[in-house]
Amino acid sequence: MEKSTDVRVCGAKLSTERIEYRSPIKFGGRVVTDVVLANVELEIETRGGRRAQGFGSMPIGNVWAWPSSTVTPPQSLAAMKQFAEKCQALVLEEKCTGHPIDVTHAWAGRYASLAEAVVRQQDLLEPMPVLAQLVAASPFEAALHDAYGRVHVANSYDLLGREWVHHDLAHYLTPEFAGEYLDQYTLRQPKPTMPLYHLVGALDPLTKADIDKPLADGLPETLGEWILADGLTHLKIKLNGDDLRWDVARVVSVERVAVEAQAQRGMNTWHYSLDFNEKCANVEYLLEFLHQLEEQAPAALARVHYIEQPTHRDLKKHPENKMHRAAAIKPVVIDESLVDLESLQLAREQGYSGVALKACKGHTEALLMGAAAQKYGMFLCVQDLSCPGYSFLHSASIAARIPTIAAIEGNSRQYCPSGNRAWAERFPTMFRITDGTVGTSVLTGPGLGF
Repeated sequence: MEKSTDVRVCGAKLSTERIEYRSPIKFGGRVVTDVVLANVELEIETRGGRRAQGFGSMPIGNVWAWPSSTVTPPQSLAAMKQFAEKCQALVLEEKCTGHPIDVTHAWAGRYASLAEAVVRQQDLLEPMPVLAQLVAASPFEAALHDAYGRVHVANSYDLLGREWVHHDLAHYLTPEFAGEYLDQYTLRQPKPTMPLYHLVGALDPLTKADIDKPLADGLPETLGEWILADGLTHLKIKLNGDDLRWDVARVVSVERVAVEAQAQRGMNTWHYSLDFNEKCANVEYLLEFLHQLEEQAPAALARVHYIEQPTHRDLKKHPENKMHRAAAIKPVVIDESLVDLESLQLAREQGYSGVALKACKGHTEALLMGAAAQKYGMFLCVQDLSCPGYSFLHSASIAARIPTIAAIEGNSRQYCPSGNRAWAERFPTMFRITDGTVGTSVLTGPGLGF
């Protein structure tokens, strides 16, 4: 049945901008020195003729979304840009009217054909991964959800109940969600504050002895300086996954620096998350890492909040990597593996106990997977893609509206702070960190909240 609140897209504009990193970041054996943002403006119209504009922004993130030995990073970046351009045409051609959940669901049904066209036109040697498709399309989804809230002069997270959406969650997930809607899995008010996870990259200096040439730009440069300056209580540690001695030593070193800095603050409670970026060859590597860490720094292991994507993202090709034993020690979450409900269900079968949501996989996808994870009693977190400015606010809004998420990752202030400057003036509690938290209480405006 039609709803008077239904909308359709009547205008779309895509642009890109490049931001150079302050310092490089290394993850999964790859080094990244800049970010290309895809920015999208959408205009929508209700059945009654009212119009509004929404905005979406997201790093294209090709190095993370499309790691390859045959497609080079410049090629994958160009392909994802072209995919986004095809999405611009798609959202105008797809004559779909409804709630953003309905409309984006229709868009997603055509992503595969768009990706195939890009691969043919650019003569690439492998298909575009689903994850790369989701990332390139995500700013369009964000812009639509944002515009929907603006045209109804309401926060988009308050427009997820049966009076707004055409179908219950069983339509998008499984029959066990019959009669349920996303308003049951989201909060009507954002959490007022949330701890910020600070990234400790594999190249990041822990002490001044690690610095060859100071950046001297007025920002902290060592981990200890960051802890003291921002009052940090949550640290995400990037690990190699293929060098056990280095990985254990890295966490031990982080613990040593953190203990000293936190003592200066009079703090005795803080947390770590560990991210192997799928580089562990097998679960035995992870188990041995946890064993050695417990022997060398038991306090550090006790501070570990969760472990992120230790082994290969392709769960179907690597069914041997069962996580049951590791998940009995600490929550183990999928990140790169999570692209749809099927991947979530497979991860559960293989012993994963949690999922990492990302705004860059699409706003609708984040909401649906967040609901499914809550239903299944899984650990939930929201991860970053070095999201600057608007894209960080979007990511934080998801974390602040899903009940079981305890903290938010945000590392653009470390690596590309220039992308935050204009937004920091408008939302200082989100970008100027002094007590280790972000002030998410400000994310209550129309649209996505900012």
